[in-house]
Amino acid sequence: MPEKETIERARRDAREGKSPSTQAGEFVREEIHHVREGKHGVRNPKQAIAIGLSKARKSGVKLPAPPKGTASAKNESRSHRSSKRGGASGKRSAARRRALKKEGQSGASHRALSSQAKSAARRRTRSSRSQSARKAAGTRRSSRSRARR
Repeated sequence: MPEKETIERARRDAREGKSPSTQAGEFVREEIHHVREGKHGVRNPKQAIAIGLSKARKSGVKLPAPPKGTASAKNESRSHRSSKRGGASGKRSAARRRALKKEGQSGASHRALSSQAKSAARRRTRSSRSQSARKAAGTRRSSRSRARR
């Protein structure tokens, strides 16, 4: 269950007209914090991101469904069916929690997240990367000029 503060941040993003992926980022950030504080572990950064996105979907963020053929896609549809009957079984939830407890915390380290971001960027086209860099540079310039005033 996501924290109230996280849900509120995501709702604020929605009110400001930000994209669903930005709203979902709040849930991913929360998940990274959970791993860092030792609530549970993850095998790699992708798993932490997947857990965060799943929580975002359940909280009503209008994200597209995960790609077909991934474990997450199968579980999403499974949890949707079971939610009609009153939620997933306690046994399954406990097993999932136990499994995550056994995992390490290095998946949420600064280095792991950095390499995940780099590999995700590498999969994008050159023009797409360039466009987002230009957009980021624009936001930096405007914040500096505001500071001088």
